[in-house]
Amino acid sequence: MKVRLEAVRRTYGTVTALDDVTATFDAGTLTAIMGPSGSGKSTLLHCAAGLDRPTGGTVVIDGTDLGSLSEHGLTVLRRERIGFVFQAFNLVSALTAEQNVALPLRLAGRPAAPELVRGALARVGLADRAHHRPNGLSGGEQQRVAIARALITRPAVVFADEPTGQLDTQTSRQVLGMLRALVDDHGQTMIMVTHDPVTASCADRVIFLEDGRVVDELTAPLTAEAVAARMAAAC
Repeated sequence: MKVRLEAVRRTYGTVTALDDVTATFDAGTLTAIMGPSGSGKSTLLHCAAGLDRPTGGTVVIDGTDLGSLSEHGLTVLRRERIGFVFQAFNLVSALTAEQNVALPLRLAGRPAAPELVRGALARVGLADRAHHRPNGLSGGEQQRVAIARALITRPAVVFADEPTGQLDTQTSRQVLGMLRALVDDHGQTMIMVTHDPVTASCADRVIFLEDGRVVDELTAPLTAEAVAARMAAAC
């Protein structure tokens, strides 16, 4: 599913968080968004995902102009067509892994078939941890549950905000490998905010923001050193 931002602006009072941002995110690709603190990374993610309405410009997801949707319409779109992975995992502590994964379906009033939930956990390598609660899982396992939860509705696009921010180096690599495989093997469209050149180097493309504007981009970065060098030059 293609995501398109056209001349998107977002202001908060006198502060301009996004300033005329135009960008296209092609289906079946992983794009990393980078920039210094306050550059507009999270605001771009929130506007692109329909979590925040832009002050100006348009956001189109799979042919649907988000500006044409009511709040209810946006809620339905996010629930049925968009997946979210956050740095903080956001799992419900009282629920097991499989219950956390099934939650988006239950909230949408859709049947959470056990085989579907088990299949989502199996895709992230946690078939044997289905009945564990978050406090019985490692950080990496909790993030993998969060990824399975994001995928359970078979979303057309997944938005990830610092998905490896709370993980150690080895676990980060495992999670990144999983995200990369979702794109390569399953055609998932993914847009990811990160501050880490190593994380960004696994993307197909890196977009650099500064002061709410796109200032550069790098295609097929390959190495963290290449990302860090371009980041230093762009920002």
